[in-house]
Amino acid sequence: MTKSQANDPRSPILTGLRTIYGADEGAARAAAEALFAPDAQIDVFHPVNALQGGAAFWDAMIRPLRAAIPGVMRRDEIFIGGDTVMGQGYWVASFGHYVGLMQGPFCGVQPSGKLVFLRYGEYYRVENGKVVEAKILHDLIDLIRQTGACPPLQDLGTEMLFPGPATHDGVLPDAAERSVASGALVWKMLADLSHYDPETFQSPGQTGPDGAWGDDMLWYGPGGIGSTHTYQGFEDHHRVAYLRAFPDRKGGNHFCRISDGDYVASGGWPSQTLTHRDTYLGVPATNLALTLRVMDLWRVEGGKIRENWVLLDFVELLSNMGRDIIAEHQALAKG
Repeated sequence: MTKSQANDPRSPILTGLRTIYGADEGAARAAAEALFAPDAQIDVFHPVNALQGGAAFWDAMIRPLRAAIPGVMRRDEIFIGGDTVMGQGYWVASFGHYVGLMQGPFCGVQPSGKLVFLRYGEYYRVENGKVVEAKILHDLIDLIRQTGACPPLQDLGTEMLFPGPATHDGVLPDAAERSVASGALVWKMLADLSHYDPETFQSPGQTGPDGAWGDDMLWYGPGGIGSTHTYQGFEDHHRVAYLRAFPDRKGGNHFCRISDGDYVASGGWPSQTLTHRDTYLGVPATNLALTLRVMDLWRVEGGKIRENWVLLDFVELLSNMGRDIIAEHQALAKG
């Protein structure tokens, strides 16, 4: 830790999380119970869902992951913090992968015995050095894909390992003077993106000299969607299909929106309300009213958004659409 990080409120949270996954079991459990307030509200991806306190988080999430991937490594690609402009309090937001040989089941996903990169988005609200609220989203569908026993979905982009930022500076960035401008760019983009032409699916303020996105933008989507390049790729490989399936989708209910230097993060639990009007992820229209848990992180450079990492709780969405993707995976894994 550098001298400039010594009083950085992000640093002890990062250190605690790395201890939880990297230390021996006794030290790791003690670190978990020390990091989380006893009554911390922890919301986790489906099928784990709501937990309370460090002990419950250890039993339901940390110990099973350490057992499934012995010697698991936590590899942070982005770790930022800031006071939220929506919701309440100081949050840290992180993205990365849990890495190792998958030797046992995790949350119903069957082991491959091979190297896996389990991508995560984790957001923590901190008071007096303790985590009092957390939102945790692991990409189980991408993990299922890596096992080789993945049910058919409706991938439009490229399924791939999420890269870290092209600038390799996402962990504890040191550019606070750019935070406000980065946040303002993304918040305006989101406001514009909420409106679209139902014929062309175009939204104002996205591209061109005055648009939010850089011409060379990279968009990294979750398992079931995949990743793509350029705004046209974003439309072709994700957005148009999504809007056709959920034409009335509305965003909001963000638990936090923060900006930290060139990085911006937001999340909603759930963030979107929507009605299923067309085939999506291989499921024909159900006309059901649904919700979707969302996490986004962006990197800004030169007044444009250059990269966007997106995690969505598709296991929960599919379950609410009547499809148990984990059970389908388990049946395939049995052969």
